[in-house]
Amino acid sequence: MHTTLVSTQQLAAHLSEWRVFDCRHDLMKPALGEQQYGEAHIPGALFAHMERDLSGPKSGKNGRHPLPDPATFVAWLGKQGLKKDDQVVCYDAANGSTAARLWWMLRWVGHRNVAVLDGGIAKWLKESRPVDAKVQQPKPTTYALKQPSGTVDARAIQASLRNLFLLDARAPVRWRGEQEPIDLVAGRIPGARNRFNADNVQQDGTFKPGSQLKTEFEAILKNQESGEVIHYCGSGVAACHNLLAMEVAGLPGGKLYPGSWSEWIADPSRPQEKG
Repeated sequence: MHTTLVSTQQLAAHLSEWRVFDCRHDLMKPALGEQQYGEAHIPGALFAHMERDLSGPKSGKNGRHPLPDPATFVAWLGKQGLKKDDQVVCYDAANGSTAARLWWMLRWVGHRNVAVLDGGIAKWLKESRPVDAKVQQPKPTTYALKQPSGTVDARAIQASLRNLFLLDARAPVRWRGEQEPIDLVAGRIPGARNRFNADNVQQDGTFKPGSQLKTEFEAILKNQESGEVIHYCGSGVAACHNLLAMEVAGLPGGKLYPGSWSEWIADPSRPQEKG
């Protein structure tokens, strides 16, 4: 059972046995990932669309990538033919920042056998491993819904703000409120610390060694228990990358604030901070 990362070598050895999902997504070009999948993907992979499959309807107040209803998500898993004992591998273009969203969501509904391909399809192609353009037609299953867990909502955060340990996965300039290229308001949730999720990986897009990640996260956490950390970002995607990195580091159990900054700022009464 693989629950954090798998290498390209491991995936190649088990390609006929494991279930693979292509999670490529470009925030500025939402259709690009599916287009790239149609052109070439790891053999046997199905496509998971960030907007259509891994997010729910937007109300204008629930953030840019709200979680789908759990039953809807589980129904989608059934359409993909997923079984509860399947080993799932998620990949994206390179560093795992969008693949980690599906990784986290599967765990959210109780599927533990899920890992991210370290280095993504970029590493796979660099090693001249096979790709094809065949779109699979899986035999549907009935995937049983378990009680979702691992989230915290805006109301709970606002009620206990002074007592919470919040970790913001956005770039430091966004965390400080100096620049905001995506959301309508710049800033952060008061008291939040910063860990830019891009700092979890090396130049080639593979994750840093677990021991290095542990040292880096512990420098931020100090004596904070990892299971008490609440992760957020702009829309609840990059934060999943920090959750994965902490698991790789042996620091499990953190929770996700799915709505993240884009939901937080939708209510002007919620406090904000800069600097």
